[in-house]
Amino acid sequence: MCGIVGVVGRSAVNQLIYDALLLLQHRGQDATGIVTEQGRKFFMHKAKGMVRDVFRTRNMRALPGTSGLGQVRYPTAGSSTSEEEAQPFYVNAPFGIVLAHNGNLTNASRLRRELFDNDHRHTNTGSDSEVLLNVLAHELGRATQGAQLQADEVFAAVRAVHRRVQGSYAVVALIAGFGLLAFRDPWGIRPLCMGSGDDGTVMVASESVALEGTSLHLVRDIAPGEAVLVHEDGRVESAQCAEHAELHPCIFEYVYLARPDSIMDGISVYQARLNMGETLAKRVISTVPPSEIDTIIPVPESSRPSAMQLAQKLGIPYREGFVKNRYVGRTFIMPGQATRKKSVRQKLNAIGSEFKGKRVLLVDDSIVRGTTSREIVQMARDAGATKVYLASAAPPVRFPNVYGIDMPTSEELVANGRTVEDIRAYIGCDALIYQDLEAMKRAIGQLRPAMAGFEASCFDGVYITGLTEADLAQLRSERTREAGADEADDAQESRLSLPNAEAS
Repeated sequence: MCGIVGVVGRSAVNQLIYDALLLLQHRGQDATGIVTEQGRKFFMHKAKGMVRDVFRTRNMRALPGTSGLGQVRYPTAGSSTSEEEAQPFYVNAPFGIVLAHNGNLTNASRLRRELFDNDHRHTNTGSDSEVLLNVLAHELGRATQGAQLQADEVFAAVRAVHRRVQGSYAVVALIAGFGLLAFRDPWGIRPLCMGSGDDGTVMVASESVALEGTSLHLVRDIAPGEAVLVHEDGRVESAQCAEHAELHPCIFEYVYLARPDSIMDGISVYQARLNMGETLAKRVISTVPPSEIDTIIPVPESSRPSAMQLAQKLGIPYREGFVKNRYVGRTFIMPGQATRKKSVRQKLNAIGSEFKGKRVLLVDDSIVRGTTSREIVQMARDAGATKVYLASAAPPVRFPNVYGIDMPTSEELVANGRTVEDIRAYIGCDALIYQDLEAMKRAIGQLRPAMAGFEASCFDGVYITGLTEADLAQLRSERTREAGADEADDAQESRLSLPNAEAS
């Protein structure tokens, strides 16, 4: 779940990319990078950290040019501690290409071997995005065979990428002296849209909010399997490059990941969350009589629309009972379980008057690992609540997500192998209500009836790209190994940062 943006403009684009990345910061807070192009030369700055911390005035001045791209990252493949894995990535042949990627390749290990053994290309990091870049570069070389690059050859290369690559990928890439390339996997799992400005500027971004927040107009979503080429003069060409393309966007985007003011694949994220609140109301009534609930309180911030609609349907007062510290990152996307647990109370503070002596229904967008939910329920009790019920606007998360969301192993998921009663006892609430999966699919899907369906593997265990148990075991092994390496790096960094650590 990263955020990507690519721009071809009429004037310097460094500030425009920076502003767009700020609007996409919710999609990744681990690292960020911007690359611009001027006179066939790329200028890049990337580092660990958030946008406002990584880019200073001197960095922005060193990013000239009228085209460029950027990314905000949270890691789902590779290391979360290595600055080398911040994007964009660059290769110098053929032509010179820089690339940023949102998603996760499920066959990255096999592709890495193919690149070395067959394509004679070297990857220097554990990032699947670097693998994707090298596959694209190799296929561009094959398509042109040393000739001058044309749009048809670019689209042929993307067709070859689709044939080789498995998983989810929304991509923006700059080809030196040629233009901006954007493409999306054949299932459309990760989002990607395109917009334009009154001056002819063209932008491609993960969410429409990046366009509207920079005074551009949303034109359309990039279709599953489609490739869009924006030439340096702003001319746009596109082609369908997948043999079989069908729209199955990640349903978790609507549950939690996306900003509510975005429109994704023709669906308002805000309206989707309102609809989820309506269907959740029916589940609450069947579990806890509304007469036993004094107030409904959302867990900020993604759950607010669902909680508001739920409260309206049940005729129960809606209150803001938690104040959020906006300068602490989203706990779900923080690397490391210990970090998540510690950050919950730093991030939220209870308003005692909204809890004292009351029977409260807390509404969260989802329950993944259970750590945050357990802490929040205890906070409500500490603030004086006599009963604490918890409702999840999403169904139980029982299966790993391998398409770019940090749910890599089933062992980390509180709902895996447990009944609802088991989960309730672990979290410590008086009642636990989950959304119904089919009801949620209908609630969101009715906003675009012609859509084929959703990618909902974390809820139903159905992997639309065709993964086997062996594939899942391989991905689980890789992720466990990477997580162990990151924790070791974090521990080493902590020891180095403590003065007189050995003496203590």
